[in-house]
Amino acid sequence: MRAVFAALGANLGIALTKFIAFLFTGSASMLAESVHSVADTGNEVLLLVGRGRSLRPPSDEHPFGFGRERYFYGFVVSVMLFTVGAAFSVYDGIHKILNPETIRAPQVALIVLAASAVLETFSLRTAIGEANKVRGNRGWGTFIRRTKAPELPVVLLEDLAALIGLGFAFTGVTLTWITGDGWWDGAGSLAIGLLLATAAAILAVEMKSLLIGEAASAEVQQMIVTALEDGPEVDRVIHMRTVHISPDAILVAAKIAVRPADTAAQVAAGIDAAERRVRTAVPIAETIYLEPDIYRPSRADQTDPSVRAAQARGDDPPRPPREGKHGRTSRSPRRDPAQDPQ
Repeated sequence: MRAVFAALGANLGIALTKFIAFLFTGSASMLAESVHSVADTGNEVLLLVGRGRSLRPPSDEHPFGFGRERYFYGFVVSVMLFTVGAAFSVYDGIHKILNPETIRAPQVALIVLAASAVLETFSLRTAIGEANKVRGNRGWGTFIRRTKAPELPVVLLEDLAALIGLGFAFTGVTLTWITGDGWWDGAGSLAIGLLLATAAAILAVEMKSLLIGEAASAEVQQMIVTALEDGPEVDRVIHMRTVHISPDAILVAAKIAVRPADTAAQVAAGIDAAERRVRTAVPIAETIYLEPDIYRPSRADQTDPSVRAAQARGDDPPRPPREGKHGRTSRSPRRDPAQDPQ
């Protein structure tokens, strides 16, 4: 959240400075940038509100908690960025292109834009530093698409769009000053609006995916399968599904193969041990549902995430049978092919 607070402080100061500069200059690009910074400030407030509301305890109506509130408010940010920032900037840009006006005191606008660029660079630098702590060796595009926390992608895209938008505004004001043609100022505002619409669309797509429900990453799924199978109680994972119920919590549902000779008490104890191993390996696996069954190779689903995770680990085809607690080799009994599939 350090990146969000840094962006909030920077955008609040920038918005006020830009608006004062607009009053002095009458520049459409400065007005577009003022609205852009106001929208960004509101976006940071929304992210903080979403973070706070997501920490509420589970209720009868929401037994898995409110973690997805962060995704919802991230989606609201994308809508706000489009409606408040992009739509207004496009409208004002087209209006100024059709009815160009000269800029008063362009030097003031350029000084304010340069100062704003310094503050935005500080905010972006902070966001990059926070992202690098969790990004690993992923590229920036992959990180924005795959991260489960909405705050960092929002701040990164906002700050990057802000710096590019400042470049558009600086170009528009400079060309208007040099040529005396206010058309360039309107074009700068229009470019800012299109830029914000692009950023809003990217955010909307990513937040929609998180709202619908994304699985844990392939690496996390592989860790879960390894933890489940790393004990004598579980022969293998038959199939598994995961979903993020918040950026910091996932739900795991898996069908596991147990030894046919084990009693109900032994199966229950084995499930408890397997859950403990998973929570140790993947602390964010807060909710785990395990269903015991007998493994049947002929009905294995090769498209299942658990099978793919095992293959990535080099653990497929199926492992040889384990020895039971009484020294007997456990093998899956033959079953009637007409039985219901797993």
